[in-house]
Amino acid sequence: MSLTQAKPCSIPNVDFAPGDEVPPWYAAYTLPRHEKVVAQQLALRQVETFLPLYISARQWAGRRVLVQLPLFPGYVFVRVSLSECIRVLEHQSVLRLVTFGGKPAPLPDGQIERLRAALEVGTAEPFPFLLPGKRIRVKSGPVAGLEGKILRRKGRMRLVVSVEAIQRSIIFDLDASDLELTN
Repeated sequence: MSLTQAKPCSIPNVDFAPGDEVPPWYAAYTLPRHEKVVAQQLALRQVETFLPLYISARQWAGRRVLVQLPLFPGYVFVRVSLSECIRVLEHQSVLRLVTFGGKPAPLPDGQIERLRAALEVGTAEPFPFLLPGKRIRVKSGPVAGLEGKILRRKGRMRLVVSVEAIQRSIIFDLDASDLELTN
């Protein structure tokens, strides 16, 4: 079985002139599996885009292929001023910008730059968004199979396991990669 590498998706960035006020980043919600095309076509329209990708091995027709997939499926990050958002929304595969209170919500300052820097020194892959209070199951490690609720404390992921019959609970410190959401 041979490995085939998918072609990288080159997405040029737009440079801003010194002294220009740099617009914020927004998250554009796209049609499913349209992220690469949206990023490429918006870049051609002189919109700065960021589409973080990761490499995943997939099995097709009896062969293993390495493909680049979006780290955040369904989203492309765009840097535009609020008055230029229409340039993004005109694209047929962009459904909307992420909003809060009916207005496009800019991402916190520096978040995209920190994400870029982190991806330059390490690898990443998508992971379910785990909220405190959600029910999860430990999928590996010494307590595999144990179910409970998530609790975050001092930046650590903790699993609270309750024994309802005796109305007592215990807590474990765990690595988030060992957890999976239950239904």
